[in-house]
Amino acid sequence: MKLEKLSASAVQNKLKSNGLILKIGPFSFRIISPIASVADGLVALYANHVVLDDSHFVDYTVTIASASGWRRWTRRQAIFQFDGMEPFIPLPEDHAFPLLEWSMNWCIAMHAHHYLLLHSAVIEKEGCAVVMPAPPGSGKSTLCAGLVHRGWRLLSDELALISLTGTAITPLGRPISLKNQSIEVMRSFVPGAVFSKEVLDTSKGRVSLMKVPTAHTERIQETAQPRWVVFPKYVAGSLPQMVPRSKANSMLELGRNSFNYMVLGLKGFEVLSKVIDASDCYDFQYSQLDDAVAAFDDLVARRND
Repeated sequence: MKLEKLSASAVQNKLKSNGLILKIGPFSFRIISPIASVADGLVALYANHVVLDDSHFVDYTVTIASASGWRRWTRRQAIFQFDGMEPFIPLPEDHAFPLLEWSMNWCIAMHAHHYLLLHSAVIEKEGCAVVMPAPPGSGKSTLCAGLVHRGWRLLSDELALISLTGTAITPLGRPISLKNQSIEVMRSFVPGAVFSKEVLDTSKGRVSLMKVPTAHTERIQETAQPRWVVFPKYVAGSLPQMVPRSKANSMLELGRNSFNYMVLGLKGFEVLSKVIDASDCYDFQYSQLDDAVAAFDDLVARRND
């Protein structure tokens, strides 16, 4: 059953009691929270995700609770609880839904070592995936959001899940996190898109999350093979420039963007080497999304040259 089949009050009741179990990519999350904005965000952005019953195995139980300390009398706070721990500091309660997203990222990054995990967006077209690692502020998420609304399929905005027995990349299919001016850019680029309520003054600035297109969540079981590694960078006023980058340097940079490369040791090196061997590598500079779409579509058109 998909979440959209549940009423908002039913979602809230599940979150407040034994938890709502959602299938998210290859993982199952039990989410527990009494905070209304968590329910609102899930109803808005996870409507097409599958709800599991209690008979299913749960990978991660995530609780976003209201803090109980003295600070609640001055400003209510939300805390992330996992397996008896509180990995993050408390945040203002209106940050609760972004906190849930960051908490799920943390769970995967800390525990899913049956994948090589990269901090990277991944999109796909015609079975070929683009891996896009980039530091915060590079325009990665804006570019990813623009491309997935112009013919590319979203696998992930934040985490590349790469098989250890090959190089297949497994979709995660979670909302795209946008910050600051990127929110207005995407509201204009994709009229009618669904966004979460904007949250101000987070550690990342003003934040809103953008819903994944329904057609993409319906293909959540379809893996893709890496074909390109592209390091994007937004530069105001620049023309689109797709410049080849050495494979050796690209591999070093991918290693720096991995959450568990060192944990996996030799296996991590072998898998990352296969990704690089299978990929053409580029630095990409852009300022306009339409130009970026044309440049990425050109990669597909020229892939057999």
